[in-house]
Amino acid sequence: MILKKAGCISVLLLAAVQAASCEAVQPVAAESSAEIGRLLPVTLVRGAKKHVFRVEIADTPAEQARGLMYRNELPADGGMLFRFSPPQRAVFWMKNTLIPLDMIFIRADGKIARIAANTMPLSLEPVDAGEQVVAVLELAGGAAAAAGIGTGDRATWPGGPR
Repeated sequence: MILKKAGCISVLLLAAVQAASCEAVQPVAAESSAEIGRLLPVTLVRGAKKHVFRVEIADTPAEQARGLMYRNELPADGGMLFRFSPPQRAVFWMKNTLIPLDMIFIRADGKIARIAANTMPLSLEPVDAGEQVVAVLELAGGAAAAAGIGTGDRATWPGGPR
């Protein structure tokens, strides 16, 4: 959903909140043959433990605005990756999102900055990264805990942080 406020256009589903100005979110173009079928393997790493999710990519403004809205379910190893270039302070909401999600905010070095676990379906409350990130990974609510993933762990994907 796009909202006009104080002369700035913000896409609140994925809005990049800039401290001093309102800038358009700059999605990253698809870069890899691994994205065939618009699914991308994202690996979450904690020490020697790895968990691979096959996620949809939300790179265009329309894909990012819709996100995982109106879905009644999400595969256990599925989700959606929102990529930003340059890194941005991402703020999401759960409007029209019918299932709880884990939102994993990922820094440019691939480290997980924050996990907003089991976000409330249909909530208009902002979910803020609290810092600039290169990506947000949305998974089914509880998936991060089930995989044993926490803040400071790493996320990698083809064309992403290594």
